[in-house]
Amino acid sequence: MDHSPQFLKVVNEARAKVREITIEQARARLAANPKAVLVDVREDSEWAAGHAAEARHLGKGVLERDIEKLFPDTGVELIMYCGGGFRSALTAEVAQRMGYTNVSSLIGGYKGLVQANWPMTK
Repeated sequence: MDHSPQFLKVVNEARAKVREITIEQARARLAANPKAVLVDVREDSEWAAGHAAEARHLGKGVLERDIEKLFPDTGVELIMYCGGGFRSALTAEVAQRMGYTNVSSLIGGYKGLVQANWPMTK
């Protein structure tokens, strides 16, 4: 995908403030912490087309409005993913600003999960 320069600038600023983890690290974190949550922050149509089997959906467009309802514990481990790892960095940074203390962005996003043969569903 061809991203605009200003979008990439904002993403890179967010990336400097958030923890990014690999798919292998995400797999290990989810296995070690049964309360950890894999959060799909893509659009509704992307979610409907397919998503990680254990993921919860919280689209980027409503994240700020709905995150506290879905995850009232600001200490819960949240691993956010999008299509390729850009929007998830933005949402991880916003969640941190909202007081969430254990947030990660998944490097490679949905595309990386598919390549790693992560269990998927529709």
